Amino acid sequence: MAIIVTTTAYTPIAPFHRQPTYQIFAKCSFLTLNFAGNRKPMKHKLNLQNSLVSTKASSSSVAQAPEPMVPPYNVLITGSTKGIGYALAKEFLKANDNVIICSRSDERVQSALERLQSESGKLHVWGKKCDVRNGDDVKKLVAFAQEKLKYIDIWINNAGSNAYSYKPLAEASDEDLVEVVSTNTLGLMICCREAIKMMLNQPRGGHIFNIDGAGSDGRPTPRFAAYGATKRSVVHLTKSLQAELMMQDVKNVMVHNLSPGMVTTDLLMSGANTKQVLRVSNICPYYFMLIMTMIQLLLIIYRPSFSSMCWLNQQKWCV
Repeated sequence: MAIIVTTTAYTPIAPFHRQPTYQIFAKCSFLTLNFAGNRKPMKHKLNLQNSLVSTKASSSSVAQAPEPMVPPYNVLITGSTKGIGYALAKEFLKANDNVIICSRSDERVQSALERLQSESGKLHVWGKKCDVRNGDDVKKLVAFAQEKLKYIDIWINNAGSNAYSYKPLAEASDEDLVEVVSTNTLGLMICCREAIKMMLNQPRGGHIFNIDGAGSDGRPTPRFAAYGATKRSVVHLTKSLQAELMMQDVKNVMVHNLSPGMVTTDLLMSGANTKQVLRVSNICPYYFMLIMTMIQLLLIIYRPSFSSMCWLNQQKWCV
């Protein structure tokens, strides 16, 4: 199983204890760490009882952050009324964080809010209709977040689309292509722009996580070529934003890639036949991949000297 996150900048967040059951990591006992610079990759055995990961790497080269963050965190997740976004919202609520969800549909937002409040028993979750392709909508989302929570510590760009289409590019309609590119590329750029502008004005800055997907590593994505092309651009955008912030000497606003791997969602399963559904369900247990995604997010915040991380399954790579 391969899950990768990248970052170059840093702000520490105070250690804390999260709710997810870490026993699930028995299946994933080694973590390969790539450090900034030219150091060789190192393998470390996980020791989740004492710390998120045990490592002998020195952190002396990492600069001090202006102001550390402390829990509970204020979290905003786009595309969070279903799938990965909704599941992440549930996990943050379990950890007593404050969460803002959003979707293009006000009806879906209200339905998700009711389910989250019912399932978690927590009321510190708010929702707002927002089409990430629309700059005015995203600005209103920022204003809504500031009204409810004053600031956002973690902004997760999860909204994405494949137009629920699984066919060769030559057969794709103009509407499908516009849907995929405007959501996955334009929408991501607008959200990053507004999130950075907001966090630059926050004393404690913040973390922006861009969720990538199939194609982000450069591998071909036949029958959903447009989707793969947009997800490849996520990596480039993240690196460019990292470079821009470093050029401006900004140390408390960070942009990262978050790679959940193959997760069984409606988006993934669109166009799949029964055999494909069974195969994916077998190799990608939903809850396991969700927890691994959460741990990526936490590790990359807590261990800023890592430039990338790759989880290794004891048995095989999941590609």
